[in-house]
Amino acid sequence: MLPDREASSLAEWLAKRPGVEVICRDRAPFFAEGATAGAPRAVQVADRWHLWHNLSEAAERTVARHRQCLRVLAPEPVEKGSAEPPPSVVDPASLWKSDRFANRIRTRHATVHAMLEAGHSRRSIGRQLHMTHRTFKSLADAARPEDLFTGQYQFDRASALDEYKPYLDERWNEGCSNAWKLWEEIVPLGYKGSFGIVSAYIRKKRTSPRPVTAQPPAPRQVARWMLSRPETLTEIQQLRLKAVLANCPELDTLTGHVRSLAQMLTERHGERLPEWLEAVRHDDLPGLRTLAAGIDRDRDAVIADLTLPWNSGVVEGHVNRIQMLKRQMFGRAGFACYASTYCWPPHQLPDSR
Repeated sequence: MLPDREASSLAEWLAKRPGVEVICRDRAPFFAEGATAGAPRAVQVADRWHLWHNLSEAAERTVARHRQCLRVLAPEPVEKGSAEPPPSVVDPASLWKSDRFANRIRTRHATVHAMLEAGHSRRSIGRQLHMTHRTFKSLADAARPEDLFTGQYQFDRASALDEYKPYLDERWNEGCSNAWKLWEEIVPLGYKGSFGIVSAYIRKKRTSPRPVTAQPPAPRQVARWMLSRPETLTEIQQLRLKAVLANCPELDTLTGHVRSLAQMLTERHGERLPEWLEAVRHDDLPGLRTLAAGIDRDRDAVIADLTLPWNSGVVEGHVNRIQMLKRQMFGRAGFACYASTYCWPPHQLPDSR
């Protein structure tokens, strides 16, 4: 363990060990500088887990920017014979008892998006505005402040039936309203829930004064479909992802880039990375462009990561365990505490009692 995250500390540590040939690290600049200064002849390999994690974050941010495309997949039609507009076109201010609170949401939404466009990181914005992660994420993911007024962000408990609701809606529109038959149809498609959940959803469609339809998929859910191997997705998930991509060319392009990098990572084709970076630069995907720019600055180490068998996955597991212990000890597991506890001479160990 090193006492800090300074490049000089790492360089000094490596200089005392001239036999180091391979250095697995994440893409933080001080690690790259310290490794180059302390072991200039060693091969530097970027960490595979961090690369995939950064890709998943970039994918989710990009999907969130195209939330409007997801909303088209689950329209809320007006009932026949009713002149009342759907909830999506009702004046948002009328849904709130306090216009003052609605204006506050609009102000916070504008502030968050202005800081994002200025290049601030999500973590720094949350700290500066004193927001929890959930509050900041809801504001950042909303394309318009009105999205926060119309019930788009509902905190209903997730159901095992959610991803099968579009199929049930389609069969309902075809005239099939038998809950048992619909349950028998979705079980082969991968549904593992009970018949009661299906029956309750069909009963709600039958008795509700307004049409009941599935909610559009969340950005995180769509990103997870993109990041999964296509053969591991259920038939329903494949159909829903296909509908999303058909409705939004940008997300279709994003899926191609994500799966291309995933193939390079799993099949060790690092020589394709320059071509991938060039393709990303020519597409209008700001989130992925930012990731590509960071990769390009550390291109040699990332190519080594996508080519060589070395990785620091086991080390990352230990780091995660140490961080968990530190949280459990309320910050009392820092380097100073660790050294003072475990580095005493044997004759100075405290009494075990």
